[in-house]
Amino acid sequence: MDDETLITGLLAGDEAAFRYAVAAYHNLMHHVARAIIGSEFAEEIVQDAWLSVIRALPQFERRSSLKTWILQIVSNLAKSRLRRERRSIAVGDAADLAFAVSDISFQPDGHWAEWPGQWHHDTPELLLASVQLQSVIETALAALPELQRTVLTLRDVEGLEMEEICNMLELSESNSRVLLHRARLRLWQSIDKFQRGEVG
Repeated sequence: MDDETLITGLLAGDEAAFRYAVAAYHNLMHHVARAIIGSEFAEEIVQDAWLSVIRALPQFERRSSLKTWILQIVSNLAKSRLRRERRSIAVGDAADLAFAVSDISFQPDGHWAEWPGQWHHDTPELLLASVQLQSVIETALAALPELQRTVLTLRDVEGLEMEEICNMLELSESNSRVLLHRARLRLWQSIDKFQRGEVG
């Protein structure tokens, strides 16, 4: 469902449109909320964000995608709650902060500096079709620190620009790239181990 169709349905109070929006965005909203304020208040922030989305939708000016607008609402609510709670959320663990974007596996632009070993599947489609590999990837993602997983999801899965991600999570560009590179590296290391038969 494209943005215009979804927005029209939501404005009309269409239950199917709302169910679609929840299915499409709820988990991602939870990722963003947890990354900013932690798990204790994340679900409450997401529920508040849905109420704000419904209330503010008639004024949505479409300067960004609906997804970006919704995630910005989540981000703003989480930051406001964080200020009220006077909590301090770390940008990442010490290893993340010490990790340089010049790591041998990646170039500064995010491309591989040195390709991983030859995998035995002929195409990426066949590789990703493996149920076992999907399980390895899900496990690797779940094991990532929250901010790493959130930055990776927003950038590589959802396709948001780094500037948007930095604004949402209140990260500097250098820190966000460190988190992204570290997350990619850990994910690809897990895939590489699976291909070499070291995990399964």
